[in-house]
Amino acid sequence: MSIIPAPVLLESRDGELTLVDQVHIACEGKGTDAVGQYLANFLEDRYELQADVEVAEPSGLSCDGDILLTRVTEPLDSLANLAVPSEAYELEITEVAIIIRAMENHGLFNGVQTLIQLLPAAATLDAICLQCVKVTDSPRFGWRGVLLDVGRHYFSVPFHKKFLDAMAFHKMNKFHWHLTEDQGWRLQVKGYPKLTDHGAWRGREGSSYGGFYSQEEVKEILAYAAQRFIEVVPEIELPGHCGAALASYPYLGCRGDVTEVPVHWGVHEDVYCAGKESTFEFLEGVLKEVISMFPSQYIHIGGDECPKTRWRSCPACQQRIQEQELEDEYELQSWFIRRINRFLAAQGKQLIGWDEILEGGLAEGACVMSWRGIIGGVRAARGGHDVIMSPTSHCYFDYKQSMRSDEPGAWYAMLPLEVVYAFDPVPPEPQHEEPATPMSRSGDGDSDGSGMDVESASNGMGDGGGVSVTPAYADWTLPTKDAHHIIGGQANVWTEYISDEDTVEYMTFPRLAALSEAVWSSKANKDWANFKERLPRFMKHIEAMGNKSRPLS
Repeated sequence: MSIIPAPVLLESRDGELTLVDQVHIACEGKGTDAVGQYLANFLEDRYELQADVEVAEPSGLSCDGDILLTRVTEPLDSLANLAVPSEAYELEITEVAIIIRAMENHGLFNGVQTLIQLLPAAATLDAICLQCVKVTDSPRFGWRGVLLDVGRHYFSVPFHKKFLDAMAFHKMNKFHWHLTEDQGWRLQVKGYPKLTDHGAWRGREGSSYGGFYSQEEVKEILAYAAQRFIEVVPEIELPGHCGAALASYPYLGCRGDVTEVPVHWGVHEDVYCAGKESTFEFLEGVLKEVISMFPSQYIHIGGDECPKTRWRSCPACQQRIQEQELEDEYELQSWFIRRINRFLAAQGKQLIGWDEILEGGLAEGACVMSWRGIIGGVRAARGGHDVIMSPTSHCYFDYKQSMRSDEPGAWYAMLPLEVVYAFDPVPPEPQHEEPATPMSRSGDGDSDGSGMDVESASNGMGDGGGVSVTPAYADWTLPTKDAHHIIGGQANVWTEYISDEDTVEYMTFPRLAALSEAVWSSKANKDWANFKERLPRFMKHIEAMGNKSRPLS
């Protein structure tokens, strides 16, 4: 029986259930009718079955072949002790009914996705027969993310909906929307209209490329995601990767001479000026609008790949360093991030940043997304910060999938399916007792131990990574007591080398199936050989949804 990601417990049983042309879906509990309607729409669209939905009396089944979705009022012993109870479910197929139980509607929705996998991928003239089974399931991690970079290339609203459908089928629950870049600003901000009038387009007039999402379109995408229990986390890049914003409002840069949206990939030296108050007035104005649009508790601010060249020669930035008694430009970046962190915290939001935000001291309460390997994530978790693991080694879906010359993707790296499947967000435990992590210099210069100093916080990368240190323990291991700070993992679909929607899908599928099992299933339930056996049937469903994918052969 093929289910991806592998569930906690699967018990095959004797007998079959046959679904007839008319299917009755009964729903018990607040909000369950929305999940029932989702399932009814699927059955009608895929199989042309007639499905009706009603709010049922407790345990009310009206006929053989009914589907019952029930949100239990008392915790189920079988689910309450699982890793993420709010997303846990039981699915039971008997000879007379299909019953999905959960403590929250998100769990019911996950159960529906499993049921869909057990159905045939394509419509059939024959009756639909399902083997009797009981599935008990819950994810290992609460953060199971996918990033889509729309800054480098713009993708349509219908494509976003299709992408979100595929995410839901993989039981991924966080859509990281990379909305701003050097090469394009994709989000309408009414207070700063030039961001999309000018910043959303690159190239000279007559041959410009770009696009953006209006606030109405954002609202539409957010609603669609919410119906699939996917949280949309916006990323507004700062202090680097902001060329489109600088071209729209040149005064935001140190030299004020960026007037055209960059057309080349890479790391650009022009970044937001850290010495001008007008920079922070702009960013706070933008973030206020972002917060008003996005209900997510998280705001991703990037924080990666910020060259210090302009700051070193900028009088305003150097004055800021003196006034704040900072050591260097790395501490200036940390001060910049801490200031934005205080603003977001005052709005009830939590800051997420790439692991460069460790440089110069980590802001209080910040969550780290570790991409340059896992060491940055380990340092942050040791210091009591939540971490999302997303290392290039396993999670960068812009990398080629083989060394074939006609394989799309970034020319400089390869990430095959088996390597994605091997991903484990939690680093191994150390083999011996370790010293306490050194802590000092908190986010605002306090002594409460909430921040991390540059030695304990850097990735140990030397150039651009703060101070390299050689700890007495392996800096890629994590004690069990700190492992709860690893809240999940994420696939990243960067689009420097992906310019169209078909290629996005080709690069994402089937690798997302491998990553979904890495962030959902327990280590004990992962088996590469068994996964390969389950994958062909799973991919038939992906193709039936209209997605392109890389052939398994």
